[in-house]
Amino acid sequence: MSELPASVRLALWVTASWRGDLGTTEALARAFPDLDHVAGDLARLDVWRDLGERALFVALPRPGDLSRMPRGSSAATAHAADAGECVFVAGIGGVLVPTLSEFGPEGDVGVRADWTAYEADPLPRHRMEMLDLRDIERDLMVRLRDHTVRFEEVGGHPWGDEARAEAHADLDTTLWGIPSATSGRALRIMALSANLSRVAHRNAGRTSLGSSGLDAATTANRTRLLRDLAADADAALADATNVAVMSIAGWRPA
Repeated sequence: MSELPASVRLALWVTASWRGDLGTTEALARAFPDLDHVAGDLARLDVWRDLGERALFVALPRPGDLSRMPRGSSAATAHAADAGECVFVAGIGGVLVPTLSEFGPEGDVGVRADWTAYEADPLPRHRMEMLDLRDIERDLMVRLRDHTVRFEEVGGHPWGDEARAEAHADLDTTLWGIPSATSGRALRIMALSANLSRVAHRNAGRTSLGSSGLDAATTANRTRLLRDLAADADAALADATNVAVMSIAGWRPA
């Protein structure tokens, strides 16, 4: 799987499609070259386009924080929070949520994404247009400094040299296969946010985090801090992606 969430890639490629750069089928193929099967309510994309939508936005919600996605049914919000991602249109309202799963026998396992459509409330256009890359990057860096201090207070950084080297290597954004029209400024913030989120999510599932002699309280505090870091990184990734989407759609410069 690409390190960019499926919804991020879908938002960028479908918006490029709606601008006229390519068709929907090709946009889906470009967005998911690493998936073996993509299915579900994807016909909704053409419906939204025909009804005048020109920008497909992304949200990366989590239980307890649905602030970046439009208001919808309890089924929609529960599914999106469980998936950790969704795409939506702001004008007429509507959400698509992916379910990623594996299929096939051992030794020949494939990955598929099934998309489910839900109705949702529209979002005012100005709510999206108020996003600013300078503010997004500044807020992320401030939060990252705060997290660093808090990590030091509870026992140091949560990842070692190997994890940092892995994250640094993944900064080669040419491997991500995103539309060429994607803003370079937005992409830089997306790269930083995606790498922070990935490292935080991966290490949150480890008990010792590469250190010995951690007591239960220290482990619990580190896990909580990692989840907070992942949430802040995901928020920055979604916001930077949405600025890129608006730029591709021609709404505003990035």
